[in-house]
Amino acid sequence: MVANFFKEFLGIFFGGILGLFYSGPELNNYGGFFGALRQMFAVDLYIQTFKQYNDKLSAGQWVLAVLCCLLVVAVLVAFIWVAAYFGKRFFKKLFGDKVLNQDLLDEIDSLKRELIKTTREKDRILGLKVAYQGYDILEGEEGEDVKSEKKEGESRFYKLTEVDAKYEHPDYKPPEYDNTITLKELCDRFRNYAANNPDRPWRKLYYEEKIIRLFFASLATTRLIILQGISGTGKTSLPECVGHFFKNPTTIASVQPSWRDRTELFGYFNEFTKRFNETEMLRAMYDATYNENIYLTVLDEMNIARVEYYFAEMLSILEMPSRDQWVIDLVPSGWPSDPKHIEKGRFRLPQNMWFVGTANNDDSTFAISDKVYDRGMPININTKAQPFDAPLTEGIQISYKYLEQLFKEAQEKHRVSEENLKKFEDMDNYVIEHFRLAFGNRIVKQLIEFVPVYVACGGTEIDGLDYVLCNKILRKFESLNLSYIRDEVDDYIQYLDDHFGEENMLECKDYLRRLKKLF
Repeated sequence: MVANFFKEFLGIFFGGILGLFYSGPELNNYGGFFGALRQMFAVDLYIQTFKQYNDKLSAGQWVLAVLCCLLVVAVLVAFIWVAAYFGKRFFKKLFGDKVLNQDLLDEIDSLKRELIKTTREKDRILGLKVAYQGYDILEGEEGEDVKSEKKEGESRFYKLTEVDAKYEHPDYKPPEYDNTITLKELCDRFRNYAANNPDRPWRKLYYEEKIIRLFFASLATTRLIILQGISGTGKTSLPECVGHFFKNPTTIASVQPSWRDRTELFGYFNEFTKRFNETEMLRAMYDATYNENIYLTVLDEMNIARVEYYFAEMLSILEMPSRDQWVIDLVPSGWPSDPKHIEKGRFRLPQNMWFVGTANNDDSTFAISDKVYDRGMPININTKAQPFDAPLTEGIQISYKYLEQLFKEAQEKHRVSEENLKKFEDMDNYVIEHFRLAFGNRIVKQLIEFVPVYVACGGTEIDGLDYVLCNKILRKFESLNLSYIRDEVDDYIQYLDDHFGEENMLECKDYLRRLKKLF
């Protein structure tokens, strides 16, 4: 009897399953696919079967019947779960990529909106920065194109165009130069001017005579001078005061840690405003092309960023043998409205500008590489000069051509003696043999240009040689393993005594002794 009950009860369910694939009436009581589904969940058929066997089953048999019902329910639940699982996978496979693509598109749209907001904020800051230049920056609604209000025919170089207008103005008068002073008088006059002048009577700067001689001799040697030493010794004040002395204020560019390329020096073309964002340094360089004044630009704290990054192009250009090659590309092509001295986007560097870098050597700065030191002229300012009584002294305005003429005359009149040049050559061989270092033709050329001007400024030839040797050659010893050359240092000091005399080359000897104390 129980077997008959199971046969009829389960026959309803499995008959519905088989009816999904076979529509015969002996299996599918309702007919069709949906009829088979209806039979699987036909509660009325299950109830009818229970009533049919209600009086025919004992208590134990009813327990088996209930278990049979639970089994059917479990199978139904499992069937529903499997159908839902595979249905979900089928739906995801069919529509999932489209949903995912739509999510990506929504994310891209969101990022675009954020980019527009960020760009508008950047340009708002840019507008505050360059507003004094006359730039007009329009702000649009979110998602709108924002365009510059640059007028047709207006120059993209605002500052440089103003320089053009200044020198084309009918009231402009060319400077009158006092080209009569000698180098020795120039050094003495500047030293007194720094200590007591009517232009800035509240600021009195005292410098040793040697520092002044080194500075002007360096102007004759290279376009890059490096003033280094402890803080508070007047490194920045020296070139600043020289600018006032020559009646042409010095341009000061404060180097930032983020400086990595030449755009920090010259500026860049802004695609948003369609203008070139000029720096004060570029404006001063352009101004220098209109006259023969002496221009100085200070790179303050120059080694707070890597000098060979932002100044690399200038180091290469200023080393060119011909000044006709002193050309930089500011923009890819020329516009008709560009300033007069910019041709086809190219600008010729002025011959009357020198660059003075100030450097502190501490944990917050980078070491200046040999590439920079070799091309520049370092001057160490590690002491403060004692105050002295100086007469009230006026500045002087001389042309750079006259200053260079003084340099050439000094180099002809005070040539380095053949004896000292021969000693220098022998010293090169000695350094190669004992320290595996050598100094090239560039340093010899600088020696020939520097020492005669140093003599004309009031110094001596041996002191000039001493300074060049110490700051251009012995400085390289710091890169060596000093523990291995400790004994060689004593021999080198003796070598200097034998060839130049115990009373000479004192700066080199003091440097070597300080170097030896480090180990």
